[in-house]
Amino acid sequence: MAASEQLEPLQGYKLVLGTLALALGSFMNVLDMSIANVALPTIAGDFAVSPTQGTWVITSYAVSEAIFLPLTGFLSKRIGEVRQFLFATILFTLASMLCGLAPSFQFLVIARILQGVVGASMIPLSQALLMKSFPAAKQGMALGIWATTTVVAPVLGPLIGGWLTDNLVWRWAFYINLPFGILVAYLVYSLFGAPKPEPSKEKIDLIGVGLLVAAVSSMQIALDKGSELDWLSSPFITTLAIVSFVSWIAFVLWELGEEHPIVDLRLFKLVNFRMSAMCLGLGSFAFYIYIVIGPLWLQTQLGYTAFNAGKVMAITGALALICGPLFGANIQRVDARIIATIGFITMAIGCWMASEFTTGVDEKTLMLARVIMGAGIAGFFIPMSAISVSQLKGNQIASGNGISNFLRNLGASVGTAVATTLWQDNAIRQHENLVSNVELANPAYQQFSDQAIQLGMTEIQKNALIENLVSSQAYMLSTNQLMLFAAFILLALIPLIWLAKPPFGSGGGGH
Repeated sequence: MAASEQLEPLQGYKLVLGTLALALGSFMNVLDMSIANVALPTIAGDFAVSPTQGTWVITSYAVSEAIFLPLTGFLSKRIGEVRQFLFATILFTLASMLCGLAPSFQFLVIARILQGVVGASMIPLSQALLMKSFPAAKQGMALGIWATTTVVAPVLGPLIGGWLTDNLVWRWAFYINLPFGILVAYLVYSLFGAPKPEPSKEKIDLIGVGLLVAAVSSMQIALDKGSELDWLSSPFITTLAIVSFVSWIAFVLWELGEEHPIVDLRLFKLVNFRMSAMCLGLGSFAFYIYIVIGPLWLQTQLGYTAFNAGKVMAITGALALICGPLFGANIQRVDARIIATIGFITMAIGCWMASEFTTGVDEKTLMLARVIMGAGIAGFFIPMSAISVSQLKGNQIASGNGISNFLRNLGASVGTAVATTLWQDNAIRQHENLVSNVELANPAYQQFSDQAIQLGMTEIQKNALIENLVSSQAYMLSTNQLMLFAAFILLALIPLIWLAKPPFGSGGGGH
């Protein structure tokens, strides 16, 4: 076992500082996934590129991070968990500075790729090191704090990014990482040092790396560009889909037969890891339907600004901040499956409330549904993370965390792609259905038409008003149906939770 596995739990003020540093490192990394989204139109305008080209600022980061997340376990064994986290944090901070200084769009995309490559291991390693910082009896609290940062960051990202872009300049969406990155690296080095791992004679699985790069990059680009290029009607997307499918099959077969695999797929033999990985992936899929469609609908249909839509969504993190540490502190006392079940049901209630919204919904009602969703999210990520690591030992924890976070990100990517496509397509169908009722034989339309004439509207004005009303209702119905779909997925996952076997303390689960 590597020396980095022998870290002693921290105590007193050192534990507080260690928790702050590791949680902040995770928060900073997750935040960067969403903080640049709202700045895209400004970035594209500054560099005189099309909005379509501008999306590569997001895609480049997502692809590079997705490739390197599953490699966390392999890299930490060779470099050491603490050293790997330090290198990742320092290089991520440097890459953030390069993003802010970017003199051209091409330079910005390259810097974003570097951000994703070096920062990928920060999230799973922050989880592993946080758990080792706490005594065994309080590791649930560590999970609660870690999970809260990963939940709150994607919700706050658009809000912070919107404010920085509106009040300063888009480059500050990247510069904001600099002081925090330096602080995180300094604190982690001061508290843990930089212990060397035991020498490893394992050869690098180059074929596995190549297949993983082909599988993940082609899949992520297809997901990010699919809606824009009309999915499989595009030869480019079709080619990517085929390459990804073949590469994934080859990757799985190769890794299962490899003595020293780059990604330890054998962890899926453990029932707790398998069940939690499925729940984290599919649960994130449903969660991202909720957090992507919500602000999209608010901005395009209800006239909210990016910042105001961000404010409404940010309230999701309010109860998550409170419930995260609370659930984590009690994870040893209460069956993690019970907390997860309550979390999934609460999330489903939040989605169901959103499915009942009308175009006249007020801000308080919008926020209430999101506050409830926030409590559910804390009850989702924390127990599922605890169940995920419950049967893992030593270096398996970093490897398992990398795979789990990859699946969580994959669920988010697929959820985003599917949600935006279904939202648009279903709105078009709803529009057609509603328009078919706009005829003189319909008493409601006849009454509306008479009132419009009495108000002095011309035929053109009347038709324009009808079109706006129909379009607004079509998108409302499409939004409602997607929220119900998300609620159904969350409820359907509950039986999977109960297939996990207690106990759920780290490294002590049943087989």
